[in-house]
Amino acid sequence: MTGDSSLFAPIAGSRPHAMEIEITNTKSEGAERRIQVAVAGVTVKDAKKAAARRVAKQVRMPGFRVGKAPTAMVEKKYAEAIQQEALEQVMRDAYQAVVEREQLKLVTQPHAHDVKFGDDESLSFELHCEVQPEITLARVEGFRVTRPATTVTSEMVKDQIEQLRDQRAVWTPVSEKPVEGDMVVVMLAMADETGALPEGKEYRVVLGAGQAIPAIEEVLMELVPGATVERGVRWPDDFPDEAQRGKSKTVRAEMKEVKRKQVPALDDAWAREMGDFDSLEALTNAVRSDLEAGAVREADAKVRGLLLDDIIGANDFAVPPSWVNGLVQSYGKAYQIPEAEHERFAGEFKATAERQVRRDLVIETLAAREGLAAIEADVDARVQEMAEKRGANPGQVYAQLQKAGRLQELERGITEDRVFAWLLAHNTVEQA
Repeated sequence: MTGDSSLFAPIAGSRPHAMEIEITNTKSEGAERRIQVAVAGVTVKDAKKAAARRVAKQVRMPGFRVGKAPTAMVEKKYAEAIQQEALEQVMRDAYQAVVEREQLKLVTQPHAHDVKFGDDESLSFELHCEVQPEITLARVEGFRVTRPATTVTSEMVKDQIEQLRDQRAVWTPVSEKPVEGDMVVVMLAMADETGALPEGKEYRVVLGAGQAIPAIEEVLMELVPGATVERGVRWPDDFPDEAQRGKSKTVRAEMKEVKRKQVPALDDAWAREMGDFDSLEALTNAVRSDLEAGAVREADAKVRGLLLDDIIGANDFAVPPSWVNGLVQSYGKAYQIPEAEHERFAGEFKATAERQVRRDLVIETLAAREGLAAIEADVDARVQEMAEKRGANPGQVYAQLQKAGRLQELERGITEDRVFAWLLAHNTVEQA
């Protein structure tokens, strides 16, 4: 880079005069660059003459065959088009000259700002661009992190079993008053500001699940199917809508239906329904194994995250804002954030997105520096392994992954595993 110095030198080309260009770095902050560019008037004039000749070969003028009209006449009639074509050509040439002279490794398309013409037809503008960050990672060893415990208790297994039973539960109609845990179908109407009760709307509410305010749940638990009641209800002081806090309204509730959840019996028959399990004990053992494997994965992910946090904290480097903004937009689409919420989401998610970019850059830099990046043979071997586990043909598995666009993801996963294996060998992990 030329720093704060200015250069004025010709750039070789096919025009009558070589491009004369002056380059001044006005700002260099992180991955962002602002470069002042000035192109001599003689270069702009040459570009206009070349543009005029190109236009003259293409247009038809009265009394002349195509391409035979005098250049002066063409320049007069098509002055605006010639000016625009010359400007675009000069800007392209100048941009290329800046990239080559300054040896810029661009990550986004540059933008020209504050474009000006001088009295001598010279052209000046400021080029805004982002460049690839220079990452050295001076310190990646000697860190000490704590690995979380991976103990799976009997209570955790029991909770997971209960969740599986709950997923297989059925809702059976009952004719009595509902109790906590029942699902009710109710027509509810709430008085407006004038005190009038509009037509009710149907709601499905699981009592005790926080889907309705406690005062309304108390009313519902007094009704058998078919019963209707009107009663004053006070909204809680911590209600999310501040305008409704502490207000009392008349509510009309008509109970349409009460359903009670019935979970399957905790026995061998239910276990067999859940899959390839001979008994409840076999299902319980499988659940414990899954929880233990999940705990190990979570602990591994925690260790990886802690190591990356330490490395990022010890090695400062610039991150192109466009990469961060691009990741924010991608997550915004994935989460289906409404357009009206984009700005708020971007503000809240920006720090997370920047950490993700830094994380990826650390992994890529280490992979390249230590020779850990996966190659095609590694991907083929992983596909072979996957095919053997599935009892499938490797070629078919490869084709499926390729069609789904997951080969690059597979390659990246292999690289990441190697990078973290290297980090674990060069840092200390203590058990909690």
